[in-house]
Amino acid sequence: MQQWAQQAAVPPVHVRREGRSQDLWEAALTLFAERGYRGTTTRDLARELGMRAPSLYNHMRSKQEVLRDIMFTTMERALEAQREALEGTDAAAEQLRRVSEAHARLVIRHRREVLITHREVPSLGEEDRAVISGKQRKYVRVLRAIIERGLAAGRFDVESPLVAAFAVLEMLNGLEKWYRETGRHSEDDVVRQYGDFALGIARTKESRRGSVTGI
Repeated sequence: MQQWAQQAAVPPVHVRREGRSQDLWEAALTLFAERGYRGTTTRDLARELGMRAPSLYNHMRSKQEVLRDIMFTTMERALEAQREALEGTDAAAEQLRRVSEAHARLVIRHRREVLITHREVPSLGEEDRAVISGKQRKYVRVLRAIIERGLAAGRFDVESPLVAAFAVLEMLNGLEKWYRETGRHSEDDVVRQYGDFALGIARTKESRRGSVTGI
């Protein structure tokens, strides 16, 4: 199970970034996460890269394009991880554990991207904002459907599957605020525990790893 989670949680990104483009990506992640999109100027990005502001446009069309790239890549990565987590089992409790573990690992490995995507939706242009919001709703719908199936089968005990889905997501996204690789808990340990916590939110009868049975 642990090996599966390590491999499936962070699928490859299909956008290749090399050389200066990779440097720009990293600079934007750092500054957008620390200062916010609106609090970061193109001059700030140029300074971070050690170049003059006009030269920055040799590597990007606009600051908005960089934000869009970050957010779209992150949501596609999240949706692909969710899809892979659902493969190989129809058991709602096992699916909830898997998608929760995949999400936890995504947050741990891509804290800045997740923070920016969660926070900067209002900073996107209208069309891009609609697309990102649609992808986020799709992600929530899948999680809600898992909880609804578990509830219908008598394995979960929640008043509202939607509220439970949002509670799971808020818990998982909260990892960004405190988890650091240098801390006392390993990535695998935290991911495993957060899978258990998600089942606890759904109030499943089998909340410990190895006890989940099929539905």
